[in-house]
Amino acid sequence: MRRSARTPPLTLASSAAGAMVVALDGTVLTVAQPALRRDLHAGFDEVQWTSTGYLVAVAGLLVFAGRLGDRYGHRRTFALGMIGFGVTSAGVALAPGIGWVIALRIAQGVCGALLQPATLGMLRAACPPERLRTAIAVRTACIGVAAAAGPVLGGALTTQFGWRSVFLLNIVPTLLFGVLALTVRDAPRPPAEVPLDVPGALLLAAGLACLVHTLVTLPGITWSAPVAVLAGAAFVRHERRTGAPLLPPDVVGSRAVGGALGVLVTASAALNGGLLACVYVLQDEQGLTPLRSALLALPLAVLLVAAAPVSAVLLRRRGARVTVTAAMGVLAAGLLALAAVSGPVAVGAGFALVGAGFGTVMVAATHVVVRWSPAESAGVAGGLQQTAMNVGPVLGVASATVLMGFGAARSPLVLLAFVVAAALPLGRALPGRPAPVRPDAAGPGAGSDATHTDLDAERGPHTRSLRDHEV
Repeated sequence: MRRSARTPPLTLASSAAGAMVVALDGTVLTVAQPALRRDLHAGFDEVQWTSTGYLVAVAGLLVFAGRLGDRYGHRRTFALGMIGFGVTSAGVALAPGIGWVIALRIAQGVCGALLQPATLGMLRAACPPERLRTAIAVRTACIGVAAAAGPVLGGALTTQFGWRSVFLLNIVPTLLFGVLALTVRDAPRPPAEVPLDVPGALLLAAGLACLVHTLVTLPGITWSAPVAVLAGAAFVRHERRTGAPLLPPDVVGSRAVGGALGVLVTASAALNGGLLACVYVLQDEQGLTPLRSALLALPLAVLLVAAAPVSAVLLRRRGARVTVTAAMGVLAAGLLALAAVSGPVAVGAGFALVGAGFGTVMVAATHVVVRWSPAESAGVAGGLQQTAMNVGPVLGVASATVLMGFGAARSPLVLLAFVVAAALPLGRALPGRPAPVRPDAAGPGAGSDATHTDLDAERGPHTRSLRDHEV
């Protein structure tokens, strides 16, 4: 019996809600940090650790958390992550001092690591192949809405009720969807259990956590830089020798997955580094107020949301290779347009190009990572995608910060545009245009863009990855 040709509504709603909660949390905290610092009499370094601690925890655990989902069920890890996220949010709202806030934010990062890969793992397990791209597009659009609404909500709540109120936003949705996830059973799992590579997980966590810490503290060099290198080398050596690696060969050995992850890191670095540079260009060079700058940037959020459903159509008609390559070109053009800031219309057009390009890249590349990985490794694939989306922004912001330290606020925009252009060859590793399925070749009932053999193959414990024509 084949799966229904529609996406389960609760699964899609849960995935979107989990992604929105994480996106909203990061944006509202940024706005509330000045008030938090004043109220708790904290230093700038301490307040920065409310973000850094979260990033270090989440980046280090995403892949292993995804593996846990592969073994114990994505709904279970999603539920645990969502409930934990809500509980820690409530704890931060009640925290008596900055030390408590930092500790709870680190714990919240652990919970975020549990829920983020599961949002993609649940979609991979529940969605029919021909519906997966649309589900990912809906999830991406929700992230865009949350990212756009976060600063407004955070500013309004902080102004009216204080910084603690922004952490109350997440409590109801996290607890609601966490409990709902516990009431729905996962589809029966294959009898063979997915192995857990604990030594590999510890080495990868140490390497990624230290890498993020190193990037956050640039241009200074800290103890975390050599530790990141050593842990990374030890992880590679361990993965080559172990019989049950944390990163399955059919995932990390896929050219399509590797290319898509490279694209995600590059695009997210360009977006976040470019936005940081734009803040200084618009406010310091152009003399605009923060409100005026934010209004000029609205086309980015609007086009990011609008690009999500369009990218799903482009994926079906043109394939990931053409879609991602064209979108990366649009993203690079937007960054160059922002670097040549002249008037409000030009600035708005630049932000619109950046939003359209990034939104399309995010949907298309995420779709490749999730679909091109075997179903039994969906959690690892989701963890790798989320790792790319966490490391990329930190890398972009660190690069922009270093470049602006030389006194040229526009230089990061130009450099990041060229980096995006240099990454265009990565698109060649992605699958091309889907080949039409001939009714006489596919047999009765053919006609979707995914073959029926693909639907059946996802049930077994040795699910194969998808071929080029099945994307």
